[in-house]
Amino acid sequence: MGIGDPAHNAMIADLTTPENRDAAYSMSYMGFNVGIAVAPTVGGLLFENHLKLMFLGDAITALIAVALVLIFIEETIGKTKEELGEDRKLEKRVDGSIFRVLMSRPILIYFAIIAFGYNFVYSQWGFLMPIHVEYNFVDEGAKLYGKMASFNGLIVIVCTPMVTSLLSKKRNIMKMVYGGILYMVGFGMLGFISTKSAFFLSVLIFTIGEIVVVISVMPFITNHTPASHRGRMSSVLPLIMGLGHTLGPVIMGKVLENISIEVGWRYMGLIMLISTLLMFVLGKIEEIYEKKRNIVSVEKVI
Repeated sequence: MGIGDPAHNAMIADLTTPENRDAAYSMSYMGFNVGIAVAPTVGGLLFENHLKLMFLGDAITALIAVALVLIFIEETIGKTKEELGEDRKLEKRVDGSIFRVLMSRPILIYFAIIAFGYNFVYSQWGFLMPIHVEYNFVDEGAKLYGKMASFNGLIVIVCTPMVTSLLSKKRNIMKMVYGGILYMVGFGMLGFISTKSAFFLSVLIFTIGEIVVVISVMPFITNHTPASHRGRMSSVLPLIMGLGHTLGPVIMGKVLENISIEVGWRYMGLIMLISTLLMFVLGKIEEIYEKKRNIVSVEKVI
């Protein structure tokens, strides 16, 4: 997946325009989560008595997925050479390295750094959450967390189309702000209440936030990336953003040696508050630059 994702994201960008890009990434995300929702059930049935079959099935389904892309999707690299209008000025081809492009578009670097905070907090869904569930409900933790994971997948499948449609007129960076608020509430609330119903409410809130964030990240990056650098940009920026997923469990594991789990969740809420405020400020800066760019474009036409 690490090798294929940049190409996958670049292909979607090549085949879409800013008008339908959000919906395309949303559909891809929803399809991905259908697999996530189904796989644990199938894997659980095979795990005890058919472990080898489980791994064989995993390999076969991966090969089928790759074959579908190979057969039905034509190579899109040629589309990066198409002439684009002024309404897609930021996507026009440029020469130079990926680092030169990033230096000329610092908003992408700032966006990735702030998204690091989002991913740092979200990583606790797979680290701090199961620890907390097992701590509160001894010997029930694994079963309860499994139900929560299935609930997460179900919400994604049911709500992604609705959320995408509801926020279709909003700028991607402002969607990130809304997603950040939902992360802050969903994760932060566990620092104050952690009953079984509270855990499921938390999953509901932060999963809707997850939908909002996921359908916004790649469209934002793509809309600010030259067509000539889509694949490379889809490789470099996720390295920065993905560090949040990598470092989140490591750092939180160390922090938990000195604080309680509840205080840990409060810290997550605080980090999310700061990240959301920074994203809001970045959105306002982007809005100002867009207005200036539009004024310059009008003056050139006149």
